[in-house]
Amino acid sequence: MTHFLYSASVPVFLRYLERLAALVDTAEAHAQAQGMAAAQMLQARLAPDMHPFASQVEIAANFTLRACYPLAGRDVPPYGAPSTSINALRARIAHAAALLRDLQPAHFENSAARQLHSAAGNAVVSLPATEFLFQYALPNFFFHVTAAYAILRSTGVAVGKEDFDGFHSYPPENSN
Repeated sequence: MTHFLYSASVPVFLRYLERLAALVDTAEAHAQAQGMAAAQMLQARLAPDMHPFASQVEIAANFTLRACYPLAGRDVPPYGAPSTSINALRARIAHAAALLRDLQPAHFENSAARQLHSAAGNAVVSLPATEFLFQYALPNFFFHVTAAYAILRSTGVAVGKEDFDGFHSYPPENSN
């Protein structure tokens, strides 16, 4: 189970942090092509009460650390200052990826036996490690990645499923 929880978390998060970084690059390119300030793209939202694009990206990147470090029996490292620019988002993603790469399968020894705790809004989640990863951490990470993707789509950025997962390939007129 030790290597299973490592394999089900670190490589998955690393892959989708790369996809998230590509979405940030695409957002910047779209803003430039439209003559739009990058700050406008960073503040785009799906609904007034939802986090904007920049926050969705930041939360997703942070969530990888909130998941993997407790699984490895370590304290969650500091995230850094809030991301207020495209370059800051890139740095946030790179920082999270670098910290994840420092984790090795051996760090996950006995991880399945751990009870993990996390703030979930105003609630506190307390779950065994396996449930924490599969029922809480991964779904929350993908929620925020998907929200970032959806914000880009809603602002007219030409992204499709292939941009989200890097596996699919469709003709341009059928990319969603």
